[in-house]
Amino acid sequence: MTLLLVMGVILFVAAIVLVGMAVGPPSEVGVTRSLAVLEAMDNAPKELTAELDRPFGERVLEPLQARALNLGRRLSGADSAERVRRKLDFAGNPRDWSVDRVVSGKVIGSVTLAVVGLALSLAFGVGVGVQILMVVGGVTLGFFVPNLYLYQKTYERSQVIQRDLPDAIDLLTISVEAGLGFDAALQHVSRKTEGPLAEEFARVLREMQIGQGRSAALRALSERSTVPELRSFVSAMVQADAFGIPVAQVLRVQSSEMRVKRRQRAETKAQQVPVKMTVPLIFCILPCLFIAVMGPAAIAIMDSFG
Repeated sequence: MTLLLVMGVILFVAAIVLVGMAVGPPSEVGVTRSLAVLEAMDNAPKELTAELDRPFGERVLEPLQARALNLGRRLSGADSAERVRRKLDFAGNPRDWSVDRVVSGKVIGSVTLAVVGLALSLAFGVGVGVQILMVVGGVTLGFFVPNLYLYQKTYERSQVIQRDLPDAIDLLTISVEAGLGFDAALQHVSRKTEGPLAEEFARVLREMQIGQGRSAALRALSERSTVPELRSFVSAMVQADAFGIPVAQVLRVQSSEMRVKRRQRAETKAQQVPVKMTVPLIFCILPCLFIAVMGPAAIAIMDSFG
């Protein structure tokens, strides 16, 4: 409270001074000097005013991000770029996200949340130990916020791929059995479907078009995903390509396995429902039921003894 009172007095005095300067008599020397400065800026060469004409982002934000990037590289380690790149691949490479932006975002987030934690601790007037804890917690949270975001995007993307993979393999199997080659069938699936799996199939085709082998492109697909079923499918297709096994037969077996795994996942989630319902049943439903059933009897007993 004392700190807030002092800040309020300072702001009040500053407001009085500014109002006095605004309503006071104008200074001819100051006005003349300001006009001279404006005229000099208008007549100055473009090379001298080019720095001021640049946008705020280029003059302030980009140098700040560059400094944060250098500091983040020192704190993260030498192999941080490769680890962040793998996380971005798992997350589907979100728009406007890059390795440099993630590393610099960790530093900026740490500093920002540390300042927020310090401001909140001063506003609530907590002890020194709690202040240090809030600042350290803000630094830690700000440093790991980009990782948490990428982890959530990876989880959501993996769930979508796992859900769409059986249908995509079924369509791929039908296309191959109808007479299309594997590459043409993969292109057909990428065009007729939507989502991250279709984007990954389209990327595989682009990599094959620029000269990369089919096996290498498929292995790169498995390295960009954390879904076990997709990695199993890629491994089976790479082995079929290496040993000359008919692709249609391998796809038929993979399609059957994917349907079995999808049914097993559904059965597993169905068996987890009673366990998940226990907590809301005990803390939300049963108390209301007891009140509705035992409430009138309790009121009647209280009236009788009263």
